[in-house]
Amino acid sequence: MNLPPTHRNGPARLGLRAAVVALLAVVLTATGLAVASPAQAQTRLAGIDVSHYQGAINWTSVKNAGIQFAYIKATEGTSYKDPRFNTNYPAAHAAGVIRGAYHFARPNASSGAVQANYFASNGGAWSADNLTLPGALDIEAPPSGAACYGLSTTAMRNWITDFYNTYKSRTGRDPVIYTTASWWNSCTGSWTGMATKSPLWVAHWGVSAPTLPAGWSSTTWTCWQYTSTGSVAGISGNVDRNYFNGSRTRLLALANNT
Repeated sequence: MNLPPTHRNGPARLGLRAAVVALLAVVLTATGLAVASPAQAQTRLAGIDVSHYQGAINWTSVKNAGIQFAYIKATEGTSYKDPRFNTNYPAAHAAGVIRGAYHFARPNASSGAVQANYFASNGGAWSADNLTLPGALDIEAPPSGAACYGLSTTAMRNWITDFYNTYKSRTGRDPVIYTTASWWNSCTGSWTGMATKSPLWVAHWGVSAPTLPAGWSSTTWTCWQYTSTGSVAGISGNVDRNYFNGSRTRLLALANNT
């Protein structure tokens, strides 16, 4: 809450405001209601991202639990398609969840263009149907092996640019970039070249605000994956939870390229 300047209120009014806030907190706590933190008070929409690791998902229950958007794993490299994508993607759509597909990058396996084409041909395409987000490039350290896939910072920048240009040519959309600040800054050399092109989906768990990769700011991140151990009705076990940075109108604008 942004309080008016002190000189407009005076000490007595500020003291009364503090007393009222404290009393309200006690009442809400006693009734089992949470007191919103500053981060929660902002306009943010609830979302998730899933893959076959979540098993069978009841997307109607997910939607009824307040989840408004979801990113669903489609592909990895140039030879892997998530075995539950063909079930999850249309089921999320049917339930009214605004959904998008994501591709796990393997920059050491093939070019960015080859992987963008594979992604676009196997679930990553886009349509203006009010429920489809632009595809996302998940680029982060691999489960094992060199964190930067053996590429120099220049080669990594070129790989990402190659993916971006090819995906945009295929779909007409700027791909969303999923990454962490530490990986991006290390493996691209704190490159700012994508910040004016791609929406950012940043991963940073267990903090009140995410640390952002070079180029993006606290007002320009689009999605924030804030935990990997969330829970949602309709999904057994842990699930990644996300925020969308804005209102549903803005979410629909991203989906519809408006």
